[in-house]
Amino acid sequence: MAKRNQKVVPYRRRRNFNIGAFIFFAIFAYMTFYVYKYITKEKVQPYEVTEGAIVNNKKYTGIILRNETVAYLDTTGYINYYIREGKRAAAGTSIYSIDESGTLASIVKENGLDQASLADEDLLGVKKQLSNYSLSYSDGRFDDVYDTKYSLDALVSEYANFYAMESQEQVIEQLGGNFKQVQTPVSGVISYAIDSYEDLTVSQISEEVFDRSNYSRGITKAGQLMEQGTPVYKVVTDDAWSLIFPMSKEDEEAFGREPSLRVSFSGSDLTTTGNLSVITGADGKTYGKLDFTKYMVQFVSDRYLDFEIVTSSAEGLKIPISSVISNNFYLVPVSFLTTGGDSVQSGFYKEVYSESGTSIVFVPTTIYYSTDEYYYIDMGEGEEIQAGDYLVKPDSTERYQVGQSASLQGVYNINRGYTVFKQIEILAQSDEFYTVKKGTSYGLNVYDHIVLDGSLIEKEGVLIYQ
Repeated sequence: MAKRNQKVVPYRRRRNFNIGAFIFFAIFAYMTFYVYKYITKEKVQPYEVTEGAIVNNKKYTGIILRNETVAYLDTTGYINYYIREGKRAAAGTSIYSIDESGTLASIVKENGLDQASLADEDLLGVKKQLSNYSLSYSDGRFDDVYDTKYSLDALVSEYANFYAMESQEQVIEQLGGNFKQVQTPVSGVISYAIDSYEDLTVSQISEEVFDRSNYSRGITKAGQLMEQGTPVYKVVTDDAWSLIFPMSKEDEEAFGREPSLRVSFSGSDLTTTGNLSVITGADGKTYGKLDFTKYMVQFVSDRYLDFEIVTSSAEGLKIPISSVISNNFYLVPVSFLTTGGDSVQSGFYKEVYSESGTSIVFVPTTIYYSTDEYYYIDMGEGEEIQAGDYLVKPDSTERYQVGQSASLQGVYNINRGYTVFKQIEILAQSDEFYTVKKGTSYGLNVYDHIVLDGSLIEKEGVLIYQ
């Protein structure tokens, strides 16, 4: 019997499609995609509307002009003062003494007159000067550090010198003819801060005088050796003073014709009004000149003064600039608005065309803003009123074809959890905020919640998940 040739053929098993695994993978991919999209998507942040005001202040640096007279030494010697900086002195008042021999310092030391401490009033003056400097500090004006240090050094030395000179009768007896007191010939406010601008006049004003890179101010310390002819003090004989500052074309257009301006001074709580005049400098450029009749003594030691012009203050609702967007709307004459049927909702009568003919239907419509002539209505996709539609005036055959449009500035209100456009009227602006009118018919109210960044929202009606 012939041997049978047996060949084993392997059976190929049919692969079954696992629908459960596919569904699980699809759900997993779907969830992964949306989790990633949610994590990477820029979040919509709310902002609560508050009441507030924006004050638009323009900042300037001006140069001070005063009626000031400088006094000079008529002999060489060591100087000591009797009148403090910024104090008023009558004519004939002793301002300083000059010690020609130079022995005053040793006599003061021998008698222990140099150990006097400062009174609380004097310490308060030093603290006030430091506080004013701190409030007005600017990195771009670092040279003020040296002026302030010099002023404080001179001020402390001056205070100590006044207490030492209380025993001047004994000192005078020892010095004899080498000691001389000098009186002021006129009355006024005394200052020991002397620069090169005491004789500066309005006609000499130019851009050069505002360059402070080479500006220097000398303050004489008590006990210093002074040469004959050296400026020793100045007296300001009038409370009237002027503050001159450069004006740009925008400044001239904004307030060049104003008779006066309200200004506030940097580093202090002082705000006052000055009479304004526009002048042409020696270099042909335009400058503003503010004239004051008060507060001269507060700035008697200064030549340059930083200040702000208070141009406007608007009260209203305060919102971020980033919230504001612009949307387009159809315009419909106000005479076409009506109320449909038993409903209290406002809307318009619209012509509808069909095989059976033309009919009139009432379309409820949201009004976003109104003027004396037009209502602003939504022009988004899916709205029942679109360009080309005809609206019918109530109790009339007059028709109006929709098409004319205009834009409105507004924000997205999210009080109800979805975006609703609210029109705004801007009153004032700062770097980060607008002040908008409150109490408007189609606008915002205090404590409303709006979208912080309006550019993240594409349309009205978007649900907001916070």
